[in-house]
Amino acid sequence: MSGNRVLVAGASIAGPALAHWLHRRGAQVTVVERAPELRPGGQAVDARGVAKEVIRRMGLDTAVRAARTETAGAHTVDADGTVLETFRAEDDGGDGYISEIEILRGDLSQVLYDDTRDGVEYIFGDRIAELTQDADGVDVVFASGDRRRFELVIGADGLHSALREMAFGPRERFVRHLGLVLAFYTVPNEFELGRWLLDYQESGRSAGLRPIRDARQAMAVFSFPAADFDVDYRDVTAQKRLLRERMDGMGWLAPRILAHLDDTPDFYLDQVAQVVMDRWSNGRVGLLGDAAFSSSPMSGQGTGLALVGAYLLAGELAASGWDPEAGFAAYEARMRSFVEANQEIGRLHAHSLAFPDPDAEPEWDMALIERAINGIELPDYADLLDLGAPAEIPSTSAAKP
Repeated sequence: MSGNRVLVAGASIAGPALAHWLHRRGAQVTVVERAPELRPGGQAVDARGVAKEVIRRMGLDTAVRAARTETAGAHTVDADGTVLETFRAEDDGGDGYISEIEILRGDLSQVLYDDTRDGVEYIFGDRIAELTQDADGVDVVFASGDRRRFELVIGADGLHSALREMAFGPRERFVRHLGLVLAFYTVPNEFELGRWLLDYQESGRSAGLRPIRDARQAMAVFSFPAADFDVDYRDVTAQKRLLRERMDGMGWLAPRILAHLDDTPDFYLDQVAQVVMDRWSNGRVGLLGDAAFSSSPMSGQGTGLALVGAYLLAGELAASGWDPEAGFAAYEARMRSFVEANQEIGRLHAHSLAFPDPDAEPEWDMALIERAINGIELPDYADLLDLGAPAEIPSTSAAKP
């Protein structure tokens, strides 16, 4: 082991993915997560294009595919349930509207945790309370009172990153609301969904259902436009009240779906937002995933950015000899244009939902979409230490801009 001790904040997707690569590059990795355990369920997330290559290089292709939702595709419907348009999972080489690798966020988190738990220290139910850095390392005080010193600290703790606020400044400087609010939660599958996602849109609002758990349950998804957003993301009662108010009078299956709101075992509502920063590092503290460059759920690429970013961040830090200035700079240089393409997709999609034009045919810049899916090169880092590499990696080809 290198003696480089790295603390990663956040155990959803970006954090454990980074832990995988840091461990393989020889670092001693600790992941701290404020939740008492892994959070199950959550929104369905996708891996497209170059992100699938990262999964293959991790040796996790079989495990990830085994945990997929296996959604066959999506139907857009009218208020009577008549199908207006169909998107299939195999469209666009499996990288379309519904990707061939679609998995619940919690299920992907579990795969990554299971892969790393033997070589990485996980601390649940705790968080970083204070940090102080100098030229050689970072002193961290945890909320539990534990004190430790690390060579590097990485925030992979999401849109509302506490570490980002601690090391870079208040969230208002970096979080950009896109005029849309998104909610989702689990309901019984009393809607005969089969393996198809259903999507209904009405005057800027949308309601959807997707099958999960072998179609025994369904994930309800709602969105509605909002010029601003001032509901605390931790106040579930206020969030549910807001959702009922904004969905009042909506057609299709919306009333039946909303009837399960108080019985659901999980519930999420938050603004659709992006994180825009001039740089993703400050000395020995860096950021990854939504904490650094959220592209919003409307891009469909948040998971891809996290996986690709984890691969590149660990690789560039190791390639630099664990020099934070050089390693972080190289990581940012490789990722920046890829992030910007995905954020542009997110802004365009959010705007099209929040401000629909019924008389306009939607037009997408296919070159932009290609850059957002494949527009980055993955170095093979063949000269770097690689502990625990998979015995066989199917492909090392990398998409290039």
